[in-house]
Order: sequence, then C-alpha cells, then structure tokens
Amino acid sequence: MNTKYIFITGGVVSGLGKGITAASLGRLLKNRGYKVTIQKFDPYINVDPGTMSPYEHGEVFVTDDGAETDLDLGHYERFIDENLTKNSSITTGRIYSNVINKERRGDYLGKTVQVIPHITNEIKEKIYNFENSDIDIVITEIGGTVGDIEGLPYLEAIRQIGLEKDKEDVIYIHVTLLPYIFGSNEIKSKPTQHSVKELQGLGIKPDILVCRTENEIPEAVKDKLAMFCNVRKTSVIQNKTADCLYAVPLMLEKEGLAKEVCNYLKLDKIEPNNKEWEEMIKNIRARDDEKVTIGIVGKYVQLEDSYLSVAEAIQHGGFANNIKVEIKYIDSETITKESAPAMLKGLNGVVVPGGFGNRGIEGKIQTIKCARENNIPFLGICLGMQMAVVEFARDVLGLEDVNSAEFEENCKNPVIHIMDEQIGVDKKGGTMRLGAYPCTIKKATLAEEIYQATQISERHRHRFEFNNNYKEQIEKAGMICSGTSPDGKLVEIVEIPSQDFFIAGQFHPELKSRPDRPAPLFKALVKAAKQNKGLE
Repeated sequence: MNTKYIFITGGVVSGLGKGITAASLGRLLKNRGYKVTIQKFDPYINVDPGTMSPYEHGEVFVTDDGAETDLDLGHYERFIDENLTKNSSITTGRIYSNVINKERRGDYLGKTVQVIPHITNEIKEKIYNFENSDIDIVITEIGGTVGDIEGLPYLEAIRQIGLEKDKEDVIYIHVTLLPYIFGSNEIKSKPTQHSVKELQGLGIKPDILVCRTENEIPEAVKDKLAMFCNVRKTSVIQNKTADCLYAVPLMLEKEGLAKEVCNYLKLDKIEPNNKEWEEMIKNIRARDDEKVTIGIVGKYVQLEDSYLSVAEAIQHGGFANNIKVEIKYIDSETITKESAPAMLKGLNGVVVPGGFGNRGIEGKIQTIKCARENNIPFLGICLGMQMAVVEFARDVLGLEDVNSAEFEENCKNPVIHIMDEQIGVDKKGGTMRLGAYPCTIKKATLAEEIYQATQISERHRHRFEFNNNYKEQIEKAGMICSGTSPDGKLVEIVEIPSQDFFIAGQFHPELKSRPDRPAPLFKALVKAAKQNKGLE
C-alpha cells in the first residue's frame, strides 16, 4: 500500500499532550498490524536539544544512532516499542543548516534561496524519508501551537503534502483545549473554534479534533464543534486525563480515534489486537497496595521532565514487581554530610542520575556515601556512576584531593578523566560519546544476575570516563568493575558486592525501558527496594 501520513498539530495552549496522542495512536495502529514510525518537528533554531538546559525542554532523549532529541521521542519509543533514529527528530536549526550548506555548495545553481520552496522542500524531504521502506504509516507531530510564527514553514510544508499525495493517504489531527469555566459550570468551545479557524486560514482543514478536557464533553458541545469546525461529529474525540499514562491508548480506542483514522486513510485492518496492552493495564491497576519510595537526587528537580525517562523506568520497575512506586525528587544542592540522613529518611532506594557541571555535585557524593553506609539500594547513572567512584576513592580508599577532572582539572587524584577521543574537542553540540555501545559483563556479578547476559548494549551520553590508573586499587578495596567495553578499555559498570544492592553504569539504561519490558537495572532496583526498610 502507499505510505500513509498523519500530521498532528496543537492549538490554544502548549502541554496538551500532542506527543502522548501521537504515541497512543501509533500503538493502536501497530496493534492493527501496521508498521508505524513517529517523528517530531521542533520549531526552535537549536540544531538539537543537546546544548539546551533541561529547564528549557526537559531531558535530552538519546537514540541508538546517537541523536540528541526531544523528550517526546521517549514517549514514542515506550508506546510503539520501536527504536527511532535521527530521522525522527528534526529542528528548525537542522533544516536551516542543511539548506545553508547546500547553498554554500552551489546545489541551488544560483537561485535565490527562500522559505518557499527551499525550506519547505527540506522539511518535506524529512517527511518523505520513510518512503520506499517497510514503514506503512508515518505520524508527524508539529511542535508548538498554531499561530506561532516559527512554526509556519512546517504548517506550509504539510499543507503542500496534502496536495501532493492522494486524499486517502494524508490526514490532519488537531489537538486542542476545551476549558471548563467553573463560574458558569460550562465547557467552552470557542478557543477550539478560533484555533481551527487559524489553521484553516493557513490552508489546512483538520479532519479530526482531539479535545483535551477534564470533564465529559456534552453532546451539544460535540455538535457545535462539528458544525463550526467543519468535521464529522464522530471525529470529535474526547481526551480526558487517564489514571495511568499507558491507559491513554485504550481510552482513545474507546473514543474511536483509531477507527476514524482508519476510515479516513482507507485502511483495511480496522479491528485492533489490544489484548496484550489491555492485560498490561489490568496488571498495573491491580498492583498491591504496598508502596516503596525511590529518591531521584539531582540538580534539575524543579522541572520533573528533566528526569522523565528515569521516572518512567522506575515506574516500569514497579509494574514488573507488582508494587506501587512513589518518586521523591530531592535537590542535590540541599544535601550536606550533616543533612543527608534526614534527607534520605524513608527512602527504600536511591537513584543519582546523569548531568553536567559541578553545581550540586557534593550533595550527590554525600547522597551516595549515605546510601552506601546505610545499605540503601543505590543505582547510579552516567554522572551518578562517576560520583560513586569519587565517593569510594575518597571515603573507602582514603585518597586525598579526589575528584572528576570535569570539575577540578588539576586535582591530585582524578579518578574520572576525559576520554581520549574527547581531548581537544571544543564544539558542544553532538560531540560526546553518543548512542548505543556494547558492554561485556563479568560472570558471577550482580550485573550478570540482573541482565542474565554477558553481552549487552546500552545508550551513552558522556565525555568523561573511569580512570583505569585507579582500577586495581579500587577493586582491591571492594568496588569491582563488572562491565567494560568489549576491548576492556572503558569501564561501563561498577558495583560493590558487599552491599545488598549498589550498582552504577556509565550508560543511560532508562532510555530503553518499556512499560511491558522494564530496563533490567530498574526492575532490580525496585525489587531490592521492596526488601529494604530504609533509614529509620
């Protein structure tokens, strides 16, 4: 069949859940037997989010092929269970960089380079990239909201695709807000009407409205939306807040979203096979009332999206262990040697995630020290692993002036130092060790017990590494290097066998976790947390 294209736009306000809508629809179409992929267009001029503060857009999600992408790609992967690539994350910065590079090479043969057709053609090229592949359906989310000036080239490009392709091969879905006014106790449709009018003014007629609401949409409001937004009433889809994020696909299935899409795109596989997903949600809802508390100790905790994949992976670990998990976010800048026991009180497990820069570092080190000395289950990720090594070298080995060379270049004992291939690299964007790399695990270790394998692959995002000059003395003192690169040169996993659960990886295991297939390290962390009473 021809490749089908689904475009998802947003209106009224940001944060309505376009990404979750796209991911949920992808899952529903995959459950009908179609090969689905999802991509995100972000209108900002950064080439990628890799150089952006987590406070701007939350975490940076890294793909197997080393692309630094928007956090929505994490939702896509977790819902459709497909490993995406750099072709699924496109920014205005990347589009303009490509066009300018082509102009500099003379590819445009002296033509005046303009937004239309050159920028829009570049955008369309990224969308058409999946043609002549095994992909049946391409879902494209346009970041931002209708009316944003920076998003206009994307809307023009997808308008053109509607003309270039057969009518039954393209569909436009508009995600919008239906606010509830408490004074009059009414759901108001005018914001949605205005948003649709704006979109129509740009030449795009939405085929389906996904209406974000906290209340049931009355039939009269659906009638009004259908009439004034020029859509069928069956294409007005209610999207309420679900009790579980992963229940959204089933909720949208019940509302008829996927069937409407199938009808518009003339897809013949109308009936879904949602049995496994339904069973997963049933099990999630049936978890024991028992609860464990896991602390995420980092410096970006004011915006929880900064650690979104970590939080989701922890929840996945809870699903697998039939237990509810409460996540407590703790600002590492507030932790000192004296305050650490009180700050970690009541935690059944601790995660120190990745990050950059020296702000809050001493708080992370004191967190790790407290977890180690009180036998609290501990998982370190990337920078969290590096700080575990620093803490061990300081407090167990008793070395003086110990640090990471990232924070103190001339310290006496840099147990963490810059990778050889990173020496002399001065550009920031996309220059770290990025993407999936293999790891060899030593037998008879906690790592092997957790992974049930001696060869694994995990995704990375770092410049600094374990300094092998200290490997022998660190291992003699009781912290072993249980995972390395296949050539043995890079330490990937460390653990302390004398502890009930103390393990850390240079990689980011959270990036590959799925609700129905949790990352092994997080599954094991929650299992250990169930058996730990925490600090009294």
